[in-house]
Amino acid sequence: MLASYVFYAWWDWRFLGLILLSTVLDFGVGILIEKAKNSARRKLLLSLSLTVNLGLLGFLKYYNFFIDNFVEAFQLLGHKMEGSSLQVILPVGISFYTFQTLSYSLDVYHRKIRACQDFIAFSAFVCFFPQLVAGPIERASHLLPQFESKRSFHVLEAQDGMRQILWGLFKKIVIADNCAIFANQLFNHSDEYQGFALFAGALFFTFQIYGDFSGYSDIAIGTARLFRFDLKQNFAYPYFSRNMAEFWRRWHISLSSWFRDYVYIPLGGSRGSRTIQLRNILIIFLLSGFWHGANWTFIFWGALHALFFLPLLLLGQNRVYLQIVAQGKMLPSLHELGSMLITFLLAVLTWIFFRADTLVHAWSYLTSMIVGLAAKQGYVQTLNLFYWEVGYELPLLILFMLLLEWWGREGMHALEHLKSGYSTAFRWLIYFGIGFVIFSNGNFQETEFIYFDF
Repeated sequence: MLASYVFYAWWDWRFLGLILLSTVLDFGVGILIEKAKNSARRKLLLSLSLTVNLGLLGFLKYYNFFIDNFVEAFQLLGHKMEGSSLQVILPVGISFYTFQTLSYSLDVYHRKIRACQDFIAFSAFVCFFPQLVAGPIERASHLLPQFESKRSFHVLEAQDGMRQILWGLFKKIVIADNCAIFANQLFNHSDEYQGFALFAGALFFTFQIYGDFSGYSDIAIGTARLFRFDLKQNFAYPYFSRNMAEFWRRWHISLSSWFRDYVYIPLGGSRGSRTIQLRNILIIFLLSGFWHGANWTFIFWGALHALFFLPLLLLGQNRVYLQIVAQGKMLPSLHELGSMLITFLLAVLTWIFFRADTLVHAWSYLTSMIVGLAAKQGYVQTLNLFYWEVGYELPLLILFMLLLEWWGREGMHALEHLKSGYSTAFRWLIYFGIGFVIFSNGNFQETEFIYFDF
């Protein structure tokens, strides 16, 4: 627990008070909810937890957004109005640990778990350093009992943790941070590029955000395993999905399952009329977008995903693909390959709105890209970009990542299956090969994880 507090304070010690407040509040609320005899008192205590936690998150993360939009709305109506913005640094990881503590209070309230009586164990659950700042968002029912039981070192689990850390470092340092150079160049100067070049920029960001966030998750989960803690899988090869419903079962699993369990199902889930189902889907996707940041681009990103998901719900296709593609096979069928390609391209399109600074920028980028592709513009720009700047190494490394993830797609991470069935010499060849690629092709400039901002 103390080590985790030191880890968090290393970024900015002043925000320790916020995480301590959430910890003390929800620890106390959990005990009081369990002891409460009547439902009114239980609801009041839960409301206290929800109000304080979501109030802090909303104020620090969304105050300026609401003030600025409130002022703009009145100005559009012809009324002069001024609003005062706050120059507040968003505490790193606040969205993650807030949702983690809220899930505990909600589970105690619904009597899914017993209230924790050990403050040190509960504090460690809230501030566990591997997943504190960018997830996965853990549930108390899964992680908290691990702090309440005796720990012992396990060689095989530690070895697998090191494999996962190695793969996470590859995705972050080699893929994400190198893709970031060209994604930033193309998005920040999008007015200077056309069609094919802009499409290349969207592809670079598509692999950047995946390598960045799933790479962090792999590092976090692998680090936890060194201490023999088991964290939930947060990414399950989402770019191999065959429709957008499967994509969301495989992308940021801890967040999508949080919204499913604490928002979608309480709203009625898939029960009730089609209108209610469509409303519930729209709500969780818009909330998912808004969770990512105080910008209309994120909200529109969520709305786009809802738009792609709703037809699957209406046609009853939202739960067709529950298993990984081509399970037990080496190659997918042509139909599966086509479905994966379409789903991937839809994801690429939505990432444009996620990456753009404003909706105007996103729309300008998208229209220039589509019009340019239709007119076959930007082809020479793209060739020059790859010949003079990108080179051939980065595309080959992205292909290597995809091939290795396809090879290990039935495991919890791409290298998991190396723990058995292969000779020691072969395994070490893979480890040293990946390590060599990291040191020879990695971008070691200080590049912050994207999801630290959320």
